[in-house]
Parts: sequence; C-alpha cells; structure tokens
Amino acid sequence: MALSPFHLAIPVHDLPQARRFYGETFGLSEGRSSDQWVDFDFYGHQLVIHEHPKTAAQERAHTNPVDGHDVPVPHFGIVLEWGQWEKLAARLKGFGVKFVIEPYVRFKGQVGEQATMFLLDPCGNALEFKAFKDMGQLFAK
Repeated sequence: MALSPFHLAIPVHDLPQARRFYGETFGLSEGRSSDQWVDFDFYGHQLVIHEHPKTAAQERAHTNPVDGHDVPVPHFGIVLEWGQWEKLAARLKGFGVKFVIEPYVRFKGQVGEQATMFLLDPCGNALEFKAFKDMGQLFAK
C-alpha cells in the first residue's frame, strides 16, 4: 500500500524567518502562500507554517526521557532512508543548526535501532528526523 501524504499545519510567530529556515536550511520547495501562511513540500507531504503568536510549547517544550536523552514533546518529523538522513545531518551541520539532540544512533543493537536527531525551528517547534537501516523495524516491538 502506498502511503498517502499527510498535511501538518504548525504555528510560527515569525513567518519570514520560518520561511527562510524551511526553504533555505532544508531546501524545501514552496507551494501556495499568503501573508499569513506558506505551504512547503516536506518530503512529499504538505507542511504549512501559519503565522500565530508564540505558544506555550514553543516557549518551553516538555520533555520525556528516551534512550538517555530528553526528547522534546510535542515534535514532528519524518523517517528518511539512511543515506538521506546522513545527507540531511551533514547539511544541517553545514548551516550551523544547533541540535537539541545531536545526530546519533538510538537503541544500538536492539529492536528498533535507528538514527535520529532533534532540532528546533526558529519559532521553537521541535523536529525529529530518523532513519532505519531495516525499515521493517519501524513498528517492531
């Protein structure tokens, strides 16, 4: 079964800065836009940034412990192929992005082993990018 593209709309309190971040730092293609929102092609999915006053989660994200790290909640992201993940990690480092959790391999040698990294956009929205060498481990217990 082919995956259907998801649609995710997130709040940003500085639309021009967020637009540059998603467009330039990630290299995402821009779709429709207005003075209050911008669509991006987020790896085949529709990500929309909407101008909105800063939210409590953007002020200070809650965290949960996972594999010895404090994972920000809420967060969103995407599962990439391993090579794509490595290229993205290098790109983000090249742009000087500050990571909440530096790129590393989580659950090494265990079921669900995965590469992951966490960062914040300029408005405080937390993002996670991950990859599995074996995509069959995505939902493994």
